[in-house]
Order: sequence, then structure tokens, then C-alpha cells
Amino acid sequence: MGHCPQQLNAALLFAAGFIMRPIGGWLFGHFADSYGRRKALTVSVLMMCGGSLIIAVTPTYASIGIAAPILLGFARIIQGLSLGGEYGTSATYLSEIAHDKHRGFYASFQYVTLIGGQLSAIVVLLLLQKWILSAEELRTWGWRIPFFIGAALAVFAAVMRKSMHETDAYRKKSLAGRSRSSLGAIFKYPREVFLVVGITIGGTAAFYTYTVYMQKFLKLSVKLTDDQTTMVTAGSLLVAMLLQPFYGWLSDLVGRKRLLIGFGVAGTLFTVPLMTKLQTATGPLQAFLLIAAAWLIVSAYTSISGVVKAELFPTNVRATGVGLPYALTVSIFGGTSEMLALWLKSIGHEGWFYYYLTGCIAISLIVYIFMRDTLKSSAMDRHE
Repeated sequence: MGHCPQQLNAALLFAAGFIMRPIGGWLFGHFADSYGRRKALTVSVLMMCGGSLIIAVTPTYASIGIAAPILLGFARIIQGLSLGGEYGTSATYLSEIAHDKHRGFYASFQYVTLIGGQLSAIVVLLLLQKWILSAEELRTWGWRIPFFIGAALAVFAAVMRKSMHETDAYRKKSLAGRSRSSLGAIFKYPREVFLVVGITIGGTAAFYTYTVYMQKFLKLSVKLTDDQTTMVTAGSLLVAMLLQPFYGWLSDLVGRKRLLIGFGVAGTLFTVPLMTKLQTATGPLQAFLLIAAAWLIVSAYTSISGVVKAELFPTNVRATGVGLPYALTVSIFGGTSEMLALWLKSIGHEGWFYYYLTGCIAISLIVYIFMRDTLKSSAMDRHE
């Protein structure tokens, strides 16, 4: 338990970036609805590049004192703005470019790339740990390498995005002279905004539990070694990444609502048993199988998270309608999950977090039960 305060401080810095996400969702959503999805996606990835580069080059506290954490905080703010805008804009873009019969499948690749990015970072770290750098080199300066790589990949992504075509849905609005969106236009759709919040609560809490927090959980609670933690995390993320297009494809056949209800029911019933068993796992194989089982549940949400929300809104407010309430919900329930879990562990009540996560999923389940199936009733298929 001695590591908890240090881990908690890191979680606080991580959570700081989430504070900026709603602002990013609002600003980039408005930008995408007014000036195009492609432009917004290009700007957001360039900002992510800047944030990663600042983290990579910031000197240590011993070198520049208090300026070091200030610069890191500034970098997290930039990344928070970028990520806040990225989700709504990319969900809108992928949903709009897809044929209406395959929207779920195409939109699922949003989380394929998101999870794939996390997996790539772990692979890079594993290579550095095992074959390139010593433990001391990695601790003193080698940790910066993934951020340099991330910045370089962001530049490449920006170049690729600049060559993408704008979506037909946005172009039609633009040609009709109605492309500019008012920042207040989203408030004409209060029901849809609250639906996005309700849809997201359980899913985002679960996603950040099984990604960001899980690495610390495996070390601090399951007592796996660093190498075992890295391998289990990488393997479970690979499973999660492969599940996304399958569930997306399935949603195009059976509907979005059935998958969401499946996530809600299974998550409510099995989160506490899974996490309790995982805490007492006897080795890395058992830990991997339990986390993979959790991803079988959570992927029913993540795979169609973007398309369900995009199908709720008309073209002129779609990116804002998806991005702003989503980012706000993630800031409250996603970005704080790790911090809450570590705090509960530090006071000797780790198991309480399992019930908190179950409660979040149960809240979303109620929303899933009463919402319409957006596959059958999508704003994207109506005459606007």
C-alpha cells in the first residue's frame, strides 16, 4: 500500500487533463459543425502532437524547479482539449462516411485505433525495457521516447487527415448554406444530450477501469511483476481491439440497443465477481482470462459508443452533440475512476470501487432499456 500516495499523485495529474475535455468537446464540436469534420480532425491531432512534444522535452524538476510540473500540466491541458474534441468529431466522421447498413462496423474502428494506440505504447515500452535500455536509463530519460514517437505519429496522422475527403452529409449542409452552427444550437436537443450522458456513464467508467487503472491494479493488488503486468495488459488490449469490429458488425444486424442492454446486464451482474476474483488471481494467465472476460462485456459498449450517439443528432449539431456531453461525462466518471479506486484502496476499502463501477453501469442500463434503437430510428437517415 506504500505506493498508493505516489500513484494517487500521478492519477491527479492524469485527471487534470480531463478537466479540459468538455471545453475541447464544445470548441472542436462547434468547429467541426461549422467548418468541417476534416479540418477539426487535423487541428485536434496537431494539438495532441504539441502536448506530447512538450512532455517529451520538459526538463526535470531538479533542472528547472516548479516550472517542470507547470509545463507538464500545460501539456495535459493541451492534450485534454485535443482529446475532448477528437471523440465527437471522429465518431461523427466515421458514422457519416459509412453506408447506412454498415455504420456500426465502420464506426467501431474508432476504438480499434484508440485501443491500438494504447497497445502500441505498451509494446514500445516493452521493447525499451527488455532489449534497448537499462532500468536506470529508462527511469532517467528513456521514458521520453514514447512521447517523441507519439508526436511523430501525430504529425503523420495530420498529413493523412489533411488528404481525407469531407463527408457528404456536411457538404450537403454547406452547399445548402446552413453549415455554420451556433454554439447554442445543441440546447435545442436536451433529450439527446441527456441520452449521451446516460449512455456514457457506465461505459466510460468501465473502459478507464480496464485500461488506465488496470495496470496499477495488477501491480498493487494482484501483485504481478512489472513484466507480467505488461504482458497481461498487452494481451487483454489485443483481445479488446479484435472484439470491436465484431461487435460493430453485430450491431448492424441485431441493433444497437440489444448490445447496449447486453453490456448493461452483464456489467451489472458480473463486475463485482470478476474484480473480486481478479484481485486474488493466482498468476498472469488467470488474470489475463478474467480481464479478457471483462472485455467481452465492455466491448458491447465501446464498439458502438460513437455511432449510437452520432445517430441521435442532425448534421448541423452532430459533432457538438456527441462531443460535449460525452467529454463532460468522461471527465466526471472516466477520468476520476483511477483516482477514486486508488483512494479507496489507500483507506482500506478497495472493494467499494467494484460496487461503484457496478452502480455506474446500472444507471446506464436503465437508459439503454428506455431509449430507442438508433439503428431503426437514426437522425442520420431522416430528411434534414
